[in-house]
Amino acid sequence: MEVRFAARGTEIDAGLRNYMEGKMSKLEKFFGKILSSQVVVSFHKGNYNVETTANANGVILRAEENAQEARRSFDQALKSLERQIKRHNSYLKEKGHFSSDADFSFSLESYGDFSGAPEAEDRNYEDILAVEKVKKIPLHPMDAKEAIMQMDLVGHSFYMFQNGETGDINVVYRRKDGKYGQLEPVK
Repeated sequence: MEVRFAARGTEIDAGLRNYMEGKMSKLEKFFGKILSSQVVVSFHKGNYNVETTANANGVILRAEENAQEARRSFDQALKSLERQIKRHNSYLKEKGHFSSDADFSFSLESYGDFSGAPEAEDRNYEDILAVEKVKKIPLHPMDAKEAIMQMDLVGHSFYMFQNGETGDINVVYRRKDGKYGQLEPVK
């Protein structure tokens, strides 16, 4: 399995890199079809943020943790990633209708926190409505339950997918009450 490393605002020494690479390669015992993985280590305000990502046969699994030590942050993120892989594996076994070469994919884009947004009267709407980034993602036919599972795996609050029955683009989202909703286009 290929493991890529990236450092932002810090350096990853050889010992830590070898430790991380060894631990990431052991993920294959939980799910044999992990094609590649990535570890991003960043340092900000006295804390190390480690983001681990694994491509499990097209399904992107992601975990992110913060700690004062890079190794501790990595270990916590790895445990979270292991839980996700186990959950995904059991989901596939329970459903039983997915073939071993099923193709899943979704966006890794992290979306910002809007809690610090200015009040309505202070906003410059031209700045707010400007698109900062465009992300292109492949769409694969699936049902809403599968889309919800993939949304939960990446920790986002919404997920866009192609409805396997209708062929239309749909969105599932997490509601404030913890339940899920689905948006379908009207023709």
